[in-house]
Amino acid sequence: MPIVWTDDPAANELLETDPLALLIGLVLDQQVKMEKAFGGPYELKQRLGHLDVRKIAAMDPDKLNAIFRERPALHRFPGSMAGRVQLLCQVIVEDYGADAGAVWRDAKDGDELEARIRKLPGFGDMKSKILVAVLAKKFGVRPPGWETHAASWHTVADVDSVESMAQAREVKREMKAGKSKPG
Repeated sequence: MPIVWTDDPAANELLETDPLALLIGLVLDQQVKMEKAFGGPYELKQRLGHLDVRKIAAMDPDKLNAIFRERPALHRFPGSMAGRVQLLCQVIVEDYGADAGAVWRDAKDGDELEARIRKLPGFGDMKSKILVAVLAKKFGVRPPGWETHAASWHTVADVDSVESMAQAREVKREMKAGKSKPG
């Protein structure tokens, strides 16, 4: 399934080819439209001139905050999201040798995969399940036991069209409103 989480092919390609971009997009996927969140890594790369995990981790926090606040802001809450993205980058540098893909590539089984993801800043239970589903469905990352840690509801992992994006958005809205619970 191709990644079609934004209406910008370049942003979608970045999500497909850069593990850090994928993680940043998931971090930003909070209280904004999914297309805005997943377009964020591409926009951040345009503003910085790179998406280098070491450089972002070491940046002056005020400078990164200012970049997130440039109009249009990268997120509804640019300051807190700049901090969360920088913290994510710092964890990837410290724990994974600056290799974002190592978060999942080196996981022996589903339990370890889920534990690694949960340790990342901005990844709680639901977002961890969504990432496991994305990794399995979009990237073929399926260590033994992954299924027990993957989202069982319609998420961005299932998006392959405008219609399925609308469906994922509706499921997300219903879950936020407490009308349905994740499966």
